[in-house]
Amino acid sequence: MALSDQVPTSSPYGAKTDGADVIADLDLSGKTAVVTGGYSGLGLETVRALAAKGARVIVPVRSPKTAAENLAGIDGDVTTEAMDLADLGSVRSFAETVQSSVERLDMLINNAGIMACPEARVGPGWESQFGVNHMGHFALTKALMPLLLKSAGTRVVALSSTGHKISDIRWDDIQFERSEYNKWKAYGQAKTANALFANALSRRLRESGGLAFSVHPGGIFTPLQRHLPKEEMVALGWIDESGEPSELAKQGFKTPEQGCSTTLWAATSALLEGKPGVYCENCNIAAPTEPDSPTSRYVGVDAHVCNDESAERLWKISEELLAAA
Repeated sequence: MALSDQVPTSSPYGAKTDGADVIADLDLSGKTAVVTGGYSGLGLETVRALAAKGARVIVPVRSPKTAAENLAGIDGDVTTEAMDLADLGSVRSFAETVQSSVERLDMLINNAGIMACPEARVGPGWESQFGVNHMGHFALTKALMPLLLKSAGTRVVALSSTGHKISDIRWDDIQFERSEYNKWKAYGQAKTANALFANALSRRLRESGGLAFSVHPGGIFTPLQRHLPKEEMVALGWIDESGEPSELAKQGFKTPEQGCSTTLWAATSALLEGKPGVYCENCNIAAPTEPDSPTSRYVGVDAHVCNDESAERLWKISEELLAAA
């Protein structure tokens, strides 16, 4: 794919559409989905919507107690299995359990993530945002590939973000080993990695009829902001001094129910057939960023995440990192 492939469709849905409305006319009985981070924030609403339409949903959980409490009120076929994206052994064990318990995987929604957190290392020393947001999901998807390839029409959705505009892949120092750590550049790199991952994966699913997409869910108050101090969120314009959502946030932010809508659209919409690897937002394919627009920080897709060469370069690096872990 290329930036020229980022052409919005005739989607009937928009920024403030609830996820449940996106799939209201679908019967997902007989479908199986894995949703990482499926017991809080956007992931929880994604699971709720899928289960309500008859899908079997498997949720990897790092905190069984919290997951049990949050998922308790959901009607439908929802099960949990232990997994921590920062622990490659647990990722492999989870994938083995899924492959032994289901015959097909119709949707893999790589939803979990961390944002702008203090410097930390995971796995064999990977910078944590790149390690969790990208490498953990890369390892999971690779481990589930046999199941994905035999599931005709499977869809993989990687949650990226408008944060991809902050940074391309730092090719010379991905792990911040030779430069000072910057939590926002690390986040931007990880979100760029999520989009490039979907780009590269789409080619690997082509023969089996599978598709992969990346999505920006929009601005939403969820546990994703847990690492941000109040004063920083005030400076960003997200909340006021009293801790309440700012006018900017009230106008532009989405509810979690609205925030899961682009994920569900990418996982199910017929409008995306024949459009592998595109980056989506607001229940549509995102248009290229308009640099001179006052909203360019918040909407649109930058060219560096629509680059096939970069996507393949990152895939190769990721395979090497995984092999050495």
